Amino acid sequence: MVVKVDEDACIACAQCEEECPVDAFTVEEVAVVDEDTCIDCGNCVEVCPVDALSL
Repeated sequence: MVVKVDEDACIACAQCEEECPVDAFTVEEVAVVDEDTCIDCGNCVEVCPVDALSL
């Protein structure tokens, strides 16, 4: 499994990018997850203020 980003809900706050232990996120207009790097830890899901991320 890889984290899914709801692009319509994402507000590009970058909290996921800051929380990710393996730097799998880049944030510009919305968060983008590098599927090859993501380890499915769920840290980003927990910190997303708008529930735009899911496992």
